[in-house]
Amino acid sequence: MGVFAFNAVDIFAREADMLLTPELSFKQGYRFLQRSMNRRLNRYRTIVQTDGGPELQAEFEWYVLGYCLYHRIARPYKENEQAYIESFNRILRKECQGWLNCNPQQISEPTGQVEDFLQRYHYHRPHLAFDPTQPPLK
Repeated sequence: MGVFAFNAVDIFAREADMLLTPELSFKQGYRFLQRSMNRRLNRYRTIVQTDGGPELQAEFEWYVLGYCLYHRIARPYKENEQAYIESFNRILRKECQGWLNCNPQQISEPTGQVEDFLQRYHYHRPHLAFDPTQPPLK
């Protein structure tokens, strides 16, 4: 038992989102998809890429196509397939490690930490992909 993270990164705008959940399931994956697309990713994308996890297959495939034209599943162990999301995960873990050792009953505290991190990530933290002195969103 533990806390699991669903996350997404728009590789062009560097917009990111994350949801901590008590289980790794289709239901939680779909919940994240709905929330993230409506909250951060402007409701529609041309391509959505996911890893090959079982929670993001079967029924999820049908639902994801309501938010994108193509659903691409990343190939395992291919260099740079997931580079943006892995970079985001590394930054998140460095700045917000508290959720890694949390149990599901205490999920609200690390969820607050993640939301604070996302606020800094989007509006205050400089990104080298843009002007190195500017955050991606203003």
